[in-house]
Amino acid sequence: MEPLITALLQPEAYDHPVEEVQLLQTHISWILLTGTYAYKIKKPVDLGFVDFSTLERRRHFCEEELRLNRRLAPDLYLGLRSIHGPVQRAHLGGVGPPIEVAVQMRQFRQRDLLPAVLRRGLPLASLLALVKDLAGRLATFHAGAAIAPADSAFGTAARVRQPALANLAVLERFLGPQDRLLPPLRQWCEAEALRLEPLFERRLQHGRVREGHGDLHLGNLVLHRGQIVVFDCLEFSPALRWIDVSSDLAFLAMDLCRHRHSLLAASLLNHWLAGSGDYGALASWRWYLAYRALVRAKVTALRLEQQAAEEEESARGWVDLAAYLHLAASVQRWRQPVLLITHGVSGSGKSHLSRLLAERLGWLHIRSDVERLRLFGRWGEPCGTPLQGDPYGSGVSETLYRSRLSDACSAALEAGFSVICDATFLRRWQRLHFRSLAERLGVRLAILSCSCTPELARRRIALRRERGGDPSEADAAVLQAQLAALEPLEADERPLCLNLETAAVPSPGRGAGEAGSDRQAAAVEQARLDSLLHQLAALI
Repeated sequence: MEPLITALLQPEAYDHPVEEVQLLQTHISWILLTGTYAYKIKKPVDLGFVDFSTLERRRHFCEEELRLNRRLAPDLYLGLRSIHGPVQRAHLGGVGPPIEVAVQMRQFRQRDLLPAVLRRGLPLASLLALVKDLAGRLATFHAGAAIAPADSAFGTAARVRQPALANLAVLERFLGPQDRLLPPLRQWCEAEALRLEPLFERRLQHGRVREGHGDLHLGNLVLHRGQIVVFDCLEFSPALRWIDVSSDLAFLAMDLCRHRHSLLAASLLNHWLAGSGDYGALASWRWYLAYRALVRAKVTALRLEQQAAEEEESARGWVDLAAYLHLAASVQRWRQPVLLITHGVSGSGKSHLSRLLAERLGWLHIRSDVERLRLFGRWGEPCGTPLQGDPYGSGVSETLYRSRLSDACSAALEAGFSVICDATFLRRWQRLHFRSLAERLGVRLAILSCSCTPELARRRIALRRERGGDPSEADAAVLQAQLAALEPLEADERPLCLNLETAAVPSPGRGAGEAGSDRQAAAVEQARLDSLLHQLAALI
């Protein structure tokens, strides 16, 4: 062991109370755990892809680590600490020239890392709430991240294509020509890179290549103070963090899928899209899922190749390698997508049911209330802030249905995603427009028509507005106008329709006595949802 680390394993080396020091390490860092704080020291190595060979370089990359990670985890990254010598009696603080530098972090429990949290298991509703919160913060992070110049080398088609093919080359050398997955994977990657080349260049020109995180997998997420917090951004390689925001998010989605949490991955994407409005990211989503799976497969292969691992560890490595390769291959076999549109006035339960269906099926949930606020430039502001103008006027509805919702659904369906378009669809022309869209794209269409008494709809709207936190701007006056404008489904639409009377379906913010106890309400909701899923499966 390095004399410096031997010295820093002694509790007296610190200028705060320490009972015991534990050591973790990677191939490029030592992490010293002291109970309250963790100290991360970069190893004096030059591995080609990373050069920490001088104290000056290590200080620079510690400063970068602090700058980059404070964007997402300011509560964890506390500052830089100088280490003074001599080496055999190294300690934090002191006078004179430092002999080393460390990043000081707030220590967290290893059991709170996301892989451990997911292994322990939490109720799905709790996990979905955590992921929704994380997705919103990631959308905000990507919106505020530095943008690569349009003439940057980062994010070009060549820069996107080369790493994917390089990963395949490493895997081909490691696994040999007998592997059955790699030849079709290479063929698909080469064809997709060529097909997507204009898109990659367009994304760069439109400012979607940004200074992201770069290493957004489950091992770099921790449950901290009731939130999932992202740490350990890639500080040593600008090329790996100046990437399309879609690539950044796809890493985490891929890792969730690898650990059999595909519904959480779908929820992550859903809420990130709602926060960002970047539906153009979907066109390259499958490419980036495959690329990120190949990255992890390559890292696993190199670890198996370079380390004389224990038999049990080696067996786990081979399982991981196979899983990542199968995940990369699976993106070529997506199912034919479906477009489900809703029908019904505000307060009829459409959004509540749409959310439940999206969570259960892993479909995208595109909500008119969100896109209306985005149209007014107000999405992301506190709910309840009055909008200037009439958000439900005919001009707004025209733009919303013919442009915003239509474009978002088209982008999703063309990329292979099934979609729930959650809007009132009161007018026949609105439904016909989306029917034409489905026919043009060759996808199946279904209509979920929700109804309840006007009195119940009014109560639900009043409760929703009282509680706040919902993007809907509808009030009693809007409901009255909708009831007058509602055009019932016609004969040619009914074969596509699922009719649901929602009086017994609990809604967010329901009164305690409206649907009985919480347990009874959950049972009613689950039964209704199961029935709806069976009907939907028969229809499509």
